[in-house]
Amino acid sequence: MDPLLASVMPFLIGVGGVLFVILMLRFSGLVRYIPNDKCAVLEKLWSPAGSVKSGLIALNGEAGYQPGVLRGGFHFFFPFQYRLHIEPLVTIEQGKIGYLFARDGRQLAPSQTLASNATANNFQDVRDFLANGGQKGPQRTILREGTYAFNLAQFVIVTEHDVYGIDIEGDKLALFKQSKSLLDERDGFTPIVIKDNKDMVGVMTVHDGPSLPSGEIIAPTVGDDYANAETFHNNFQDPEKFLVAKGFRGRQYQVLTEGTYYINRLFATVEAITKTVIEVSSAGVVVSYTGKKGEDRAEASYTHGNLVDNGCRGVWKDPLLPGKYAFNTYAGEVKHVPTTNFILKWQKGITGPGDHNYDQNLTEVTLITKDAFEPSLPLSVVVSIDYRKAPLVIQRFGDVKKLVEQTLDPMVSAYFKNIAQTKTLIELLQSRSEIQRQSSEEMRAKFALYNLELHEVLIGTPKGSDQVNMILNQLRDRQVAVEKTPTFEAQKLTAVKERELNEAMAIAEQQPNITKSNLSIVIQENEGKAKLANAKQTADVTTTLATADATAVKTKADGDAHQTRVTGDAEAGKLKAIGLANGDAIKAQVEAYGDPKLRMLENVMSRLSQAIEVGQIQIVPRVLIQGGTDGGAGGNNALMGLISGLMSEKLMDEIIPKAAAGPATPARPK
Repeated sequence: MDPLLASVMPFLIGVGGVLFVILMLRFSGLVRYIPNDKCAVLEKLWSPAGSVKSGLIALNGEAGYQPGVLRGGFHFFFPFQYRLHIEPLVTIEQGKIGYLFARDGRQLAPSQTLASNATANNFQDVRDFLANGGQKGPQRTILREGTYAFNLAQFVIVTEHDVYGIDIEGDKLALFKQSKSLLDERDGFTPIVIKDNKDMVGVMTVHDGPSLPSGEIIAPTVGDDYANAETFHNNFQDPEKFLVAKGFRGRQYQVLTEGTYYINRLFATVEAITKTVIEVSSAGVVVSYTGKKGEDRAEASYTHGNLVDNGCRGVWKDPLLPGKYAFNTYAGEVKHVPTTNFILKWQKGITGPGDHNYDQNLTEVTLITKDAFEPSLPLSVVVSIDYRKAPLVIQRFGDVKKLVEQTLDPMVSAYFKNIAQTKTLIELLQSRSEIQRQSSEEMRAKFALYNLELHEVLIGTPKGSDQVNMILNQLRDRQVAVEKTPTFEAQKLTAVKERELNEAMAIAEQQPNITKSNLSIVIQENEGKAKLANAKQTADVTTTLATADATAVKTKADGDAHQTRVTGDAEAGKLKAIGLANGDAIKAQVEAYGDPKLRMLENVMSRLSQAIEVGQIQIVPRVLIQGGTDGGAGGNNALMGLISGLMSEKLMDEIIPKAAAGPATPARPK
């Protein structure tokens, strides 16, 4: 042997021995180290006791997954007999929920959805879990905050962020990841939180336990007595006690109110609904869909249905008073009935105050008057419902809106149609107040038959065709005319008062002058009295003197008149005698001439001669006027024309009779 090789051989043998030992330790599993943040599931590869006969976990030393869990540190095993599955510790975050799935245990009963943990609830001790009858499958108990060293061959833990377990199935835990997706949909990794500022309640649906009896739709409330520790499940947070209390699966009558609840979402799910709020102005009538059959509490005369005690199936006899209620609306319905006054309007498109909308389908009442007009009458009716009678209204009509539309509308319409047929349109307009009073009194009893209290009927102005509007316009014009009369009277009175005021103001302004003038009047009156006295005295003197003068004048006048009369009579006799004498002379002259015309001509010529002589008239004119056109002997001058005229027969006929009558009385010279 080579001396060099012989010298190195011990070293090589030593290194080989070390490597062999290391390999033996590594592959034989003689010594294993487990970190402190992990745990290990021990799998026995072979055993003198043989293999597991049933189940997954070897409880009696058989080959297979062992029930115990190894924690951190060095561990020594018999070579080539064990395999270690080192897994992380399971940590549930604060405020989160974890779910357990057992791979080994007793089979679930046909009616079970989740495994019971009434006797087997120690999940970190697999031997104890299986020995106490633990069931395989999803567990009813949930995991709360903390870190756990589970045997991940027996249990698969599903958390919000991961799925913990040994991949025995070889599908990378796909089945459990599907369960995780279901829990994500149900928000199952966080507790149920009902906030106090949302006015919400939680309606629970239980997915485990016996089914509801036939005919029931809501599971009754169980296990809500805090004093009974065996059945108090604390709002579904303890599924085992819920089932001990004989709870049923399905939607529950009991609801969750404000708070935080750690509930297994595989056991029960929650639906948030709003609280039932009964306003101050209303009452709530409960129509329950669940509960036992109750005894009829209505009066014997009430035949429209049964009223039952609260909690029974049917219409509850006691309404809910104003407030907030955690009422499960899946178990019944709350009918809101107004207890304060509300107004119903018979006007199309117009509803009464508030948002009740009971009258949204009501329209004006169409009337036919005695004089064949067809106006539409708008109405407003003020009513209320006694809260104690609210259940009777709901039992009889279902809700207030049906009462209004199916009963009140036809009743009110018929009433006013009957009234309209007895009145003309003018009477209908003018007797509105009386009709309103009468209708309020007469319909009050009719409303009481339907458990309503009528307070007042208000009638609006009828509306209609152009003829109706014409009548209304005439009434308006008539009223305007009536109203103008007092206005004019007031204006007249105002004018009179204004004139009196102006006169008073003018008198006030002239008061100094009036005072002065009054004083002047007094002075003048006094002076006048003095003058009057003086004038009277003077008048007396004058009267006496005038009387004396008048007597003298009268005496003198009487004398003058007598003298004048005597003188006149003498003159008249004289003239008469002269005239008679002249007449006789002229008559003698005429008789002497033999023709009165000749005497007249002589007299005219004599007078003409005197006139020419006195007036110095030229007989021969300076200018000769010739008559005719030939200048012959037929032309005459003016004088000759005048004489010829005087001599004419006509002139003589007019003058001579006058001359024969005698001389005229000479005119009195001016």
